[in-house]
Amino acid sequence: MDLQIIRLLFDFGMVVLIWLVQLVIYPGLCYYNLNDIGIWHQKYTPRVSYVVMPLMVGQLLIAIIQVNRNADLYTIMSLSAVLILWLSTFLQFVPLHSKISGKTDCEGIPQKLVKRNWFRTVLWSLVFLWSFYWILLS
Repeated sequence: MDLQIIRLLFDFGMVVLIWLVQLVIYPGLCYYNLNDIGIWHQKYTPRVSYVVMPLMVGQLLIAIIQVNRNADLYTIMSLSAVLILWLSTFLQFVPLHSKISGKTDCEGIPQKLVKRNWFRTVLWSLVFLWSFYWILLS
């Protein structure tokens, strides 16, 4: 299978996942009381990681391979976007999730997740569209 098709599959998986997170999962957290959100979040986080981490790691590895094989506008911009998404995820979202799991005062965090996640939702959507467009050009 062509590397670009595999990349498109990872990008598609991430765009579907991020839209589910943005439209269903994060808004759903707003309906939990402060005690229950901590309990649910401790169960939710490891479970969703089984889906999120392989997609994110696969997307990153393929983007790196693509740049190593052919450093052109598509591959460099694509890898840059993926790296920005990783930074956003681990510098901004992991700490917010840790506050919920730690059962510290997490009031308002679900709303922050929803609001801040729009950046990742748009960028992951653009990454997918960019990959799809690049396949059409090939």
